[in-house]
Amino acid sequence: MVSMSNRITKSGSKSYGMFARSASITDRDLIHLELGMPAHDTPDFIKDATITALNEGNVHYSDFAGIALLREALAARVRAANGIDASIENIVVTNGLTHASYAAFMATIDEGDEVILLDPYYPQHTGKIELCGGIPVIAPLDANNNFSINPALIEPFITPRTKAIVLINPCNPTGRVFSWRELSDLGELAIRHDLFVLSDEVYERVLFDGARHISIASLPGMAERTITMFAFTKAYAMDGWRIGYTVASKQLTEAIIKISANMVTHVNTFIQYGAVAAITEGDGAVLNMVENDCAKRNIVTGAMNQMPGVTCKIPEGTIYAFPNIKGTGWKSDDLAEEIFQKTGVVVESGRFYGARGEGHLRICFGAQSNDKLHEAMKRLGRFFSRLS
Repeated sequence: MVSMSNRITKSGSKSYGMFARSASITDRDLIHLELGMPAHDTPDFIKDATITALNEGNVHYSDFAGIALLREALAARVRAANGIDASIENIVVTNGLTHASYAAFMATIDEGDEVILLDPYYPQHTGKIELCGGIPVIAPLDANNNFSINPALIEPFITPRTKAIVLINPCNPTGRVFSWRELSDLGELAIRHDLFVLSDEVYERVLFDGARHISIASLPGMAERTITMFAFTKAYAMDGWRIGYTVASKQLTEAIIKISANMVTHVNTFIQYGAVAAITEGDGAVLNMVENDCAKRNIVTGAMNQMPGVTCKIPEGTIYAFPNIKGTGWKSDDLAEEIFQKTGVVVESGRFYGARGEGHLRICFGAQSNDKLHEAMKRLGRFFSRLS
């Protein structure tokens, strides 16, 4: 059991970081590497399918859980690609990952329940937990071993009030793709303490160098206690479309539908037809975009590893680098602000993602063109050279 000092409250206000700091500034030549958005345009075949649905009159109310055509396609995909034994009854289409995660928290968390976040964590999850009446509790990933999952570091934070663990895999902000052993160890912990796992897998298809994504719900004993959350946001460059989905047991799915129906009725009808096209026709487009993201990753990590006081692990997935800047002697918040002021490159402080993010920056290499990234790295190279 841990003390109340390891619990955090009223943290939803820290959900926007350097984006909020820089978004309104228009009189400077800024290069934005702080916001996790893809630079790619949504592929035309997805747009075309959506326009066709719109022109064919698919503009009225549809199923609370999402149109059957899309849910069938999603169920087939998670069976084949994620190893989750899902049918249409296990799928709820949502307004992106944000809606999916909020509905998942609402379906599982009661007043006073504790929810474990693995540090570094995604800050928006804290506000959702608090809105449900829950209490976020921060447990560390193993920073000494590339931010791996170590149950011995997590179990001391579990109390009789603990209800769930939140997993992000592939991990924002570290770029880790967790191994079967790490996920198996976390699953055993959840089973032993009878906990839900809320698994954010929005980056499941953004993988590099042969990394393999595994859904924790596919492991023995985990399907009935896991809500897996996906979105079209990153892999299909559909961030502004606001479409995602949850996969869960029938009992949890019924609770998610009840919550979702009272929040939004259902997701925009005609864009769901674009999502069908993405799922059924989009593999080639995804591979091309991920190949492009891998080249961008190499631009950023190659440059960062040449800068004084900086080391940068090569991310296995996501669109983020998480360089270690401890060699500079600067705190993360101060350095992110100094970089912003002196170079016009907007990066996020690692401290924004929790105490274990201190000593790091988060850089979104997927948010800009190759030319913009080269320019950003030139500016940062000059900055760190002068800093030393």
